[in-house]
Amino acid sequence: MALKEDKNKITAGLYLVSTPIGNLKDITFRALDVLNQSNIILCEDTRVSKKLLNYYKIYKKIISYHKFNEKKNSNKIIEFLKDGKIVSLISDAGTPAISDPGKILINHCIKENIQIIPIPGVSAVTTSSSISGFSDKFYFHGFLSDTDNSIRKEFEFFNNFRSSVIFFISAQKLKKKFELLKKFFQQRDILICRELTKLHESFYRGRVSEMNISNFTPKGEVTVVISEIKNTDNGDLDESDKKKIRKSIHTKSIKDIVRLISQEKNISKSKIYNYCLKIKNEK
Repeated sequence: MALKEDKNKITAGLYLVSTPIGNLKDITFRALDVLNQSNIILCEDTRVSKKLLNYYKIYKKIISYHKFNEKKNSNKIIEFLKDGKIVSLISDAGTPAISDPGKILINHCIKENIQIIPIPGVSAVTTSSSISGFSDKFYFHGFLSDTDNSIRKEFEFFNNFRSSVIFFISAQKLKKKFELLKKFFQQRDILICRELTKLHESFYRGRVSEMNISNFTPKGEVTVVISEIKNTDNGDLDESDKKKIRKSIHTKSIKDIVRLISQEKNISKSKIYNYCLKIKNEK
């Protein structure tokens, strides 16, 4: 009689192991089992990962694997995998390869037909979305760019989505760029998550246009969730709106006018757009 294959057996391959984003107890039994049986554990920052591994008494060979050395180290790791080793990849926090190193190695494994196994767990993206109260249809962007010009382009891009939007940013940068954020998302709600799952976990909620973060502690990284576009078909263009459109119709694009007016007023974009066309076509 043939024995059934053990689906839980850990075989050679690359394991992407999700780790806690703060609280060390937020790890699965399966993740601990895989780490315990790994021959090698790839760590984004060995100092950070050792805290987790030591807490669970996991003493395995660890190799530094981060964005500055992932290309150089990938060939060596592929050789380990071809030799039948069990290799786990962990990031400092959360799910590997989500705004963290890993994609170069993953793609290398795909080319070499090496088994890749996800070990699911915590992610700041889903954690923040789950408590936001916003639409569960969301666009995740990762980390914002550094320059104002790039951030403006990203915010304009976000405005193309009617879903909620999630991104990472340093607390210091968020404080500096919040006025810019207000210009693009005045009529939306926002959730700012700091120190998720940690001792000093905190959440800031409110309407973007009304939020004041002057006392916001500029330390660490935060997860920001911006709500979906609310139903904006609740108003009509008044005379001041129409006057503003007439004044700018020959100097601005219709797209820019629609965006500016819709951010300031609770008026549907289609009404603004149709009025712009009407003015544009007047002879």
